[in-house]
Amino acid sequence: METAYESNPILDKLPQHLRQYIKPQNYEDYSPIDQAVWRYVMRKNVDYLSQVAHESYVEGLKKTGISIDHIPNMYGMNRILKEIGWAAVAVDGFIPPAAFMEFQAYNVLVIASDIRQLENIEYTPAPDIIHEGAGHAPIIANPEYAEYLRRFGEIGCKAISSAKDYELYEAVRHLSIIKEADGTPEKEITEAEKHIEELQQNMGKPSEMALIRNLHWWTVEYGLIGMVENPKIYGAGLLSSIGESTWCMTDQVKKIPYSIEAAHTEFDITKPQPQLFVTPDFAFLSQVLEDFADNMALRRGGLDGVQKLINSKELGTLELSTGLQISGNFDKVIAHDGKPVYVQTKGSTALAYREKELIGHGIEKHNDGFGTPIGKLKGINLAIEDMGPRDLKAYNIYEGETITLEFEGKIKISGKIITGTRNLQGKILLVTFENCKVTHGKEVLFESKTGTYSMAVGQEIISAFHGPADVGSFDLVTHELSETTIKKPKTKERQRLETLYLRIREWRENIDTTTSRGKVFQELKENYPNDWLLSVELYELAHVDGNKAFAKEIIDHLETVKQNNPKVGHLIDGGLKLVDMALVN
Repeated sequence: METAYESNPILDKLPQHLRQYIKPQNYEDYSPIDQAVWRYVMRKNVDYLSQVAHESYVEGLKKTGISIDHIPNMYGMNRILKEIGWAAVAVDGFIPPAAFMEFQAYNVLVIASDIRQLENIEYTPAPDIIHEGAGHAPIIANPEYAEYLRRFGEIGCKAISSAKDYELYEAVRHLSIIKEADGTPEKEITEAEKHIEELQQNMGKPSEMALIRNLHWWTVEYGLIGMVENPKIYGAGLLSSIGESTWCMTDQVKKIPYSIEAAHTEFDITKPQPQLFVTPDFAFLSQVLEDFADNMALRRGGLDGVQKLINSKELGTLELSTGLQISGNFDKVIAHDGKPVYVQTKGSTALAYREKELIGHGIEKHNDGFGTPIGKLKGINLAIEDMGPRDLKAYNIYEGETITLEFEGKIKISGKIITGTRNLQGKILLVTFENCKVTHGKEVLFESKTGTYSMAVGQEIISAFHGPADVGSFDLVTHELSETTIKKPKTKERQRLETLYLRIREWRENIDTTTSRGKVFQELKENYPNDWLLSVELYELAHVDGNKAFAKEIIDHLETVKQNNPKVGHLIDGGLKLVDMALVN
């Protein structure tokens, strides 16, 4: 597969199923207006966030090589991120939560490489390079936080989803795409928001993925740190939103001490957050994460874990007390006294030990599913997994013996034993039969007089988690985006406006100082009377040159723009204030 990115030692470790989400950054696609949006937001952010963000933010901007004046090139970012053990890749907007978290587990920052429109300069529901590059990247320069992020990804990608989770993901992705698309009718956006609201109100019992996604939102995206009375910002959603980063520090937003209760606090991606959680330090984030993980099927297993996998209708893994791992789509469990005594998958299934597929037990062998009893033999206190060679022989669990094994819960296996599979410590993992029949009471679960049947050995299920044990066992490169970011052809008017932005940008960077800024300003007033950002940039240059008459003319024009569109008034004022403060300093 041709790579869409420049690799490095960290990215080289990514499995193929994650690489399928990566796309080229295509740096040349960023327009001069995009660059101006980045510069405005970054100048505003650095000015304000230097006062209210965690100290790691400003330090991290320097360490990760993120420029205030230019949208970061990910090739350059990767060279610098490598020094702190991380890397970055570009993707198209939202990707499935499990994949997003698995990237984190590999120390890879996922960056949606598109950038918000000027109309959405303060906040966008779509992930963009401002949010990811200027929000997430600087904070990972803090070692404690970086380890939290990696560990979160490691645990989070094992969280079990529900079928409704994916439906909600698709709905949120759709909203983010149409909100950022130029010219989307307001009615279509309203309908998409209503659909998300309806889904959120009818999700039923939240899945593990839904709960850990809440933790991610209230920490990685919208987290505060320090004292509740005077917190600092570290969440990327706040660091990248010039609107919310200011609003969140007011008394209108309730501040709550961070705890595991955040996992049960829902959020609405379409609205500013009414409350935020404050962690005392980064180390406490990891403590809460481990407390949460203790209640996941990943660590608890059991009947509840099996049922979660069945309900998810997704590829998942059960790990038995012997270490044997069964990966597939689970569709049946038989229980006895609150414990699973038989589990069944349908379709392609693979068996593994310690995340490595057992030779001869891949999907080619078990392409029609796999079923096995779990637990102890009826009337025998010694579990099969604890039996040594002499014990096994005493109970006729021995090569060439034709026997009937009756497990607790009325599960019986009858057949001729032909071999056993052991781990390196000599513990038995599988017993393989021929001419085998498996029953539950009068129900026949499996019967074959020609093929073989492998019975998994395990007294209990100790873990259940999303995804396969060995990622090489399955073809996971199957993801197809239901829709992609909408890129409409640029009108001639838009192309001309971009040319004006480019000329002023080249003037400021001393690339071409022959352009008449006065003529650019006159054309801007005549043909683009609602554009405000280029006028702010012209005001900056006029001030630098000490051209007070030109600066006054621009101010007068911007007053007219504010009167015609009051919503951008504070943005204009903020930009002018930055210029004035820079001159004072």
